[in-house]
Amino acid sequence: MTTHLKTRDGGPATRRSASRRSHGEGPFRFVSTAAGVVLLGIMAAIAVFLISEAIPALQANKGSFFTDLIWEPNSSGVFGIGALAFGTVLSSALALVIATPIAVGVALFISHYAPRRLAAPLGYLIDLLAAVPSVVYGLWGVAFLVPLLRTPSQWLNEHLGWFPLFAGEGAIGGKTMLAGAVVLAIMILPIIAAISREVFLQAPKMNEEAALALGATRWEMIRMAVLPFGRPGVISAAMLGLGRAMGETIAVALIFPATFDISFEILTPHANSIAANIANGFGEATEMGRGALIASGLVLFVITLLVNMGARMVINRRKEFARTGA
Repeated sequence: MTTHLKTRDGGPATRRSASRRSHGEGPFRFVSTAAGVVLLGIMAAIAVFLISEAIPALQANKGSFFTDLIWEPNSSGVFGIGALAFGTVLSSALALVIATPIAVGVALFISHYAPRRLAAPLGYLIDLLAAVPSVVYGLWGVAFLVPLLRTPSQWLNEHLGWFPLFAGEGAIGGKTMLAGAVVLAIMILPIIAAISREVFLQAPKMNEEAALALGATRWEMIRMAVLPFGRPGVISAAMLGLGRAMGETIAVALIFPATFDISFEILTPHANSIAANIANGFGEATEMGRGALIASGLVLFVITLLVNMGARMVINRRKEFARTGA
């Protein structure tokens, strides 16, 4: 069935029927569904591989996998994930705390403060930071950042040593948790800044103009119209950055001193992570050692999955509040 219309010149024109217009909906739906199924299949395949390879090593472990602070699968057959999981979570959390405020500030400056001639090059520069290889960040951290942080670390220890993070005796500075966290913060900053910038640019212009018309300053307009709208996007960006920080390997492997203890003292050489331990130990690992490393990778997989699920729950709650006007 066709409907005859008149063109601008008065000639006949035909409009495709609804059945023809929806002719491509079936293939598109099939491709989209297949892509989702393939993605779930890949995730399931990774989980199955990690579990199947980790179970023999976990059964042969002579210690407690979750509580022991020893990693000697090649020699004594004892290994525990406690210290590695602690270092992974602490370094990633510190990196997120450092990077998120700076990234949000950069995103607001580019989207609402900087002149257009400056905003575009600055945005390209921030995006370019995400393309720098992680090994370059690691080498920069070892050669430049670690010596640079020695004096500030000593000052923090002398004046704020009463706070657990800045406490410690003996060697202060060097390859510490703080140095690794700063490098991770620089690595995840462009991810958070780029996504936050795009979210802020999508804030309703009518709301911004209405706030300015009522006499609000630019900061008041941002606080009332932009930040509430962009909060779910900022949370998503932060969680993506957190996932990148948790899985980072080469940079932290070059900086962390590879110790196996739990310590909140970020200014002393006590730091390690799951990814760094895998990178440092996989080449010389025995069969049981490789199984132990894969088991630690399974723990990292679960931690990252839980973090992303928690972030999704927070974002969904924010959407519900936005619908109800809360």
